[in-house]
Amino acid sequence: MAYSTFISILAFSLYFGVSKCYFAIPLKIYPGKLNVSSELSRRVVLTVDGTDGTGLSLASDPSGTVDFLDMVDNLQGDSGRGYYIEMALGTPGQKVNILVDTGSSNFAVAAASHPFITHYFNTALSSTYQSVGRTVGVRYTQGNWEGELGIDRVSIPNGPNGTFIINIAAILSSEGFFLPGINWQGILGLAYPMLARPDSSVEPFFDSLVQQLGIPDIFSLQMCGAGLSASSTADPIGGSLIIGGAEPALYQGSVWYTPIVEEWYYQVEVLKLEVGDQNLDLDCREYNMDKAIVDSGTTLLRLPANVFNAVVDAITRTSLIQDFSSGFWDGTKYACWLKGETPWRFFPKLSIYLRATNTSQSFRITILPQLYIQPITDVDGTLDCFRFGLSSSANGLVIGATVMEGFYVVFDRAQRRVGFALSNCAVSGGVALSEIAGPFSAADVAANCSVGPQKEPLLWMISYALMAVCAVILVVLLLLLLVLPCRCRARSGEITDESSLVRHRIK
Repeated sequence: MAYSTFISILAFSLYFGVSKCYFAIPLKIYPGKLNVSSELSRRVVLTVDGTDGTGLSLASDPSGTVDFLDMVDNLQGDSGRGYYIEMALGTPGQKVNILVDTGSSNFAVAAASHPFITHYFNTALSSTYQSVGRTVGVRYTQGNWEGELGIDRVSIPNGPNGTFIINIAAILSSEGFFLPGINWQGILGLAYPMLARPDSSVEPFFDSLVQQLGIPDIFSLQMCGAGLSASSTADPIGGSLIIGGAEPALYQGSVWYTPIVEEWYYQVEVLKLEVGDQNLDLDCREYNMDKAIVDSGTTLLRLPANVFNAVVDAITRTSLIQDFSSGFWDGTKYACWLKGETPWRFFPKLSIYLRATNTSQSFRITILPQLYIQPITDVDGTLDCFRFGLSSSANGLVIGATVMEGFYVVFDRAQRRVGFALSNCAVSGGVALSEIAGPFSAADVAANCSVGPQKEPLLWMISYALMAVCAVILVVLLLLLLVLPCRCRARSGEITDESSLVRHRIK
């Protein structure tokens, strides 16, 4: 998952905003562990200052295998604790909650007890479970799990009818993967075989579903936690995973599509970013360094370091908020206002331009501050605290839940494209929290802004080539040693593959 993600609020929950309206407000920034008794005084100084896309309109699959309306609201959770779907594994079926992640490709479920989960899939109690005798492990930037590969029957109560045979990674041990406060016991990787572990021969869940049920190679996601604090609601907020197409009742207007650049992650091409009405004016390759992906398993909007710094600079240039700590931008501190004093009017909109399927054009997806200035908790009933929903990334641009919660996102694998439409649940207080506009000319950007993925097979090919070169050099050196009295010191190294599954979650 890009474990890209949803876990970020969990660790931060132990710790404890910029338009051209002219406000001057003394702002309190609080670090991690809060013990606040001070008052927050405030002084306010005011000076007044068509889309055209091709959408899917499927209401159900003509074969009768899929009824999309039955799948509406089949997700629970939120951006802080993850969006998950209920499944039944084995015979008889054992119910588990599975995190939905478009940034990985393994279907993995706890098969042993763990302090942070309430139950697990007991393979010994399933008469249809079969181990395939292979071990598997996935290591994330923070956290990892190991287990064995097996196959078993799986059904989705609020999904396609019937049961199907699926590759399952039975998690036997883990570290930093299951965290306190979550209500899921496994992960559903919905990306391509290229990311599957231990190798691409392990057919991912959705590929198996398409083959066995004959459903269209399309799924779509609506995540409904926009602008809401995970701690503010007793019940999970939820959303919908539509398997086999798109449900028009869940979005408004047209679906705008951007091509999938490479089929590993859902890699797309970002052409430019705007903060309010300011174009960052960066080379478009900066936005795609080293990739730009759409990942439901990542909580934040993650940006390459240069892009992130440019965004923060653009925001702070428009801000007259006093005493604003850099800790807010780097995620180490929360910003708190008097209760009821929402900060969103002080911040600009953020816009991402994506290349359209007509490659000479682009379209723009825009999120309002309610999506990226995120409520976290309150303090002593007097302060509301917020965090910055963007972070710096060393591994590419990740369109995570911060953005996805504003849109209904269609993963049209059949036509190799990702679609965005306005989600009908991305509304707060009657105000839509997202916008889509276009088409715009892409003549002012390069014909190809993608840097290109660093795929594992390519890395192995490079490593093999380097090893061959080293072997040749070694042979030459040995021959020279036999002839010349030279002193040579051999150097050996290890080529490590920080694979595409090394995640970018903030915890």
